[in-house]
Amino acid sequence: MQRTLHALYSAAMILAALCMIGVLLCVIASIVSRRFHFYIPGLDAYAGYFMAAAGFLALASTFRHGEHIRVTLVLNTLSPKNYLRLDVAALIVSCVLTIVIAFFCIKLVVDSYQFNDISTGNDATPLWIPQLAMAAGAVLFAVACIEATVATWRGKTWLIAKKPEDSSHE
Repeated sequence: MQRTLHALYSAAMILAALCMIGVLLCVIASIVSRRFHFYIPGLDAYAGYFMAAAGFLALASTFRHGEHIRVTLVLNTLSPKNYLRLDVAALIVSCVLTIVIAFFCIKLVVDSYQFNDISTGNDATPLWIPQLAMAAGAVLFAVACIEATVATWRGKTWLIAKKPEDSSHE
């Protein structure tokens, strides 16, 4: 099960990278189109959709790699037993918050689909389409938080070990 989850996190990170390339292509197309005096409708909206998708799809993998901000000032002063207790408590709170966020992201997609909500720009994109990436990323992030909580509770490491910085550059 863990291997499947980690493959999903990695796949979402690859999609996030592709979305960042999508942002780049939209910006380049916008610059080129202005330079040659033609208009491509919706480029700014698509750049925004790609940016939101990249941000949400990267959440789980970024969390798994320990790249989210964690304030460890208090944690580092505690005994190992209290450190574990506070870490698990913080992870439980993060589980609750990410589950709520995932729920409302899914609800947003369903509502946009049911009400046939479209963007207000010239592109008239059905909004449930770009919102799918946001919902998928939020669900994966919630799953990653649950996985981290269970692993921490069991005393196992859930972070992917970081390589030590190369200190040969003096």
